[in-house]
Amino acid sequence: MKILDSKGRLFGKLSILDLGAALVILLVIIGIFFVPGTSGSLAQVTSTKPIEVDVVVRGLSVKNAGELVQEMQTKGQTNLVIRNQPSGSVEIKSIELLERQIIVTQPDGSVKTIADPRTAADTFSTDMLIVLAGKAQITDNGAVLGKNQIKIGTAIELDGQSYNFNGSVIGVRVVE
Repeated sequence: MKILDSKGRLFGKLSILDLGAALVILLVIIGIFFVPGTSGSLAQVTSTKPIEVDVVVRGLSVKNAGELVQEMQTKGQTNLVIRNQPSGSVEIKSIELLERQIIVTQPDGSVKTIADPRTAADTFSTDMLIVLAGKAQITDNGAVLGKNQIKIGTAIELDGQSYNFNGSVIGVRVVE
């Protein structure tokens, strides 16, 4: 009896093509389930820690900034929207109204910054520094708040019952 017949069958019963296909399938199954890849797991090891985020708001058009600040401090929390994705609620630790500055050219050609002589009521424009506190997942790439990374320069939206405005992150600190 021949090992290989005229139709390409081993011992007249098993086709070489079928045997090759079965071997490829077996190797793929072994490769998927038993041989680990070099990339490791897709999930990153994270830990949840409290963070503080400094947000600057420039040129907010508001009729009475004092009332807005009072409302935000009384409520104590605000909702965040990062990259058009709701990112949960965070605590408002502090709000500081910033004094507006203007640049004035001096007679010798130099420039100097001085307090803007116009009052906020005249311009209806307010600058604020808001410190927010919340819990975030800390990954190798930074803090993740509500499935969105939060880094310096990230534009965020603060949303409350009577306000909705944008600010920019200028500082992120992990509180130990």
